[in-house]
Amino acid sequence: MRLGMPLPSHDDPGAGLAWATAHGLGAVYVEERWCPDEASARAYGQRIRAAGLVAAELGAWCNPLDTDAVARQLALERCQRLLALADAAEARCCVNIAGSLGPKWDGPFAADLAPEAFERIVASVRAIVDAVKPRRTTYVLETMPWMLPDSVASYQALLIAIDRPCVAVHFDLVNLINSPRLYFDHAPLIAEFVAVLGSRIRSVHIKDVRLRDHLTLHLDECRPGTGALDHGMLLRALSRLDADLPCLLEHCPSTEDYLLGVAHLTRCAKQQRLTFIAAKGNQPALQTDAGTRPG
Repeated sequence: MRLGMPLPSHDDPGAGLAWATAHGLGAVYVEERWCPDEASARAYGQRIRAAGLVAAELGAWCNPLDTDAVARQLALERCQRLLALADAAEARCCVNIAGSLGPKWDGPFAADLAPEAFERIVASVRAIVDAVKPRRTTYVLETMPWMLPDSVASYQALLIAIDRPCVAVHFDLVNLINSPRLYFDHAPLIAEFVAVLGSRIRSVHIKDVRLRDHLTLHLDECRPGTGALDHGMLLRALSRLDADLPCLLEHCPSTEDYLLGVAHLTRCAKQQRLTFIAAKGNQPALQTDAGTRPG
């Protein structure tokens, strides 16, 4: 596993990558600003690999299900363009949410959980990947609390219906916790997601979550280590997967907060007798203290 986080703003991609290696990170987000075209994306990906880092994910972040035909077409074209750039950079994935039929592209809307939404997601993802036919990357949908995929079962059903080998899996545990039951007992959810979809997981978002004592129900995303998630359990499950799996922090308010989250996750890994692969240190793979890959 490799830890990553959004990098402080730099005027040059090399400076950002140097900062990442200096802080012991092993993976980086692929920043769209450094990829205006495929040649630039290819060069950026080469710089990432030369620094000993993994190019984790390039975010498309738009609404391929928009009910406005013009906006929907523009979103599909953006996803196709970003997927092609991710392929040129040899990123592990291009990530997006499925999209919404409602007024807010990433907000809750009843129709987003209906069978029609499922069919539209299948059609939109096929339209994206069939236009690009990526060879070095994958297209993935981030799990969300109020739109598909919102569970292991819905993710598996989408993969089967889409039926494209270049469509893989993105794992965001916090976004799957949408009830007090899952909040208090998320161990079975971790185990099920990794057991069913683990071989196709290309990137992971690691956050934390707090349930507030305020009616009716409020689940707040927060920095790793300040909520209720058992990160040791999560890391132990993920350690059985790809040794280069990116585990990316997101949505922290400052670089200092990100680094506090990194420190927390590093402690959790150590407690589990695990280590993260970093750009520096030349660690050969995720290892236990005994020097063998955990089973």
